[in-house]
Amino acid sequence: MKITKPFYKTITAITLGLTLTLVGCSSNVEYVTKDNAEDAVTLGLDNQDFEQAAQESLNSLLTSNALNKPGGGRYVVAIGKMINDTTIRIDTDMLVKKIRIGMLQSGKAVVTTAVAGDNKNVDDLIYDVRELRDNDEFKQQTIAGKGTLYAPDLSLTGKIAQRIARTGKNKQLVEYYLQLTLTDIKSGLAYWENESVVRKLGSNKSTAW
Repeated sequence: MKITKPFYKTITAITLGLTLTLVGCSSNVEYVTKDNAEDAVTLGLDNQDFEQAAQESLNSLLTSNALNKPGGGRYVVAIGKMINDTTIRIDTDMLVKKIRIGMLQSGKAVVTTAVAGDNKNVDDLIYDVRELRDNDEFKQQTIAGKGTLYAPDLSLTGKIAQRIARTGKNKQLVEYYLQLTLTDIKSGLAYWENESVVRKLGSNKSTAW
């Protein structure tokens, strides 16, 4: 079948129009601010959200002086439970990792992987190697002895909460709260707390999971 130029131009125009429409729909992903509140359409969380919330929390922690140990030296921090109280699946380690790195780079704290609020943040090899103390195949002087592990001074725990509200005009607002607490283990007193909020606005037909 021979395609005439007018027919070809018509098909090309339709294809271009559909492409522009699809690109326009898929690229309108924004955070909610006072300037773009009517345009934001995404309700879920992505890597940029994790980076933003974690960086805000880290900045708050490092400027709070909560990690300034009296007399100098570094605190030993354990990662406690991180609760995901939202309707979406969240890898809480992604949020905590940036904060852990920031604490280590600050020179004010070290993070223990010998104890944690869940198994994800515990290095099992620490204990597996200690089970080799009676194994004649290993030089016993190279195996960590008893009483060499450091107990944590502080515990970092957190929760990710979610609130969904209708805002009118067929819109819904979804807010994600990253709440963190740094607790002194000996006294049980909270040294630092922070809440970072990520807000998303989208259609009532959209879902947050």
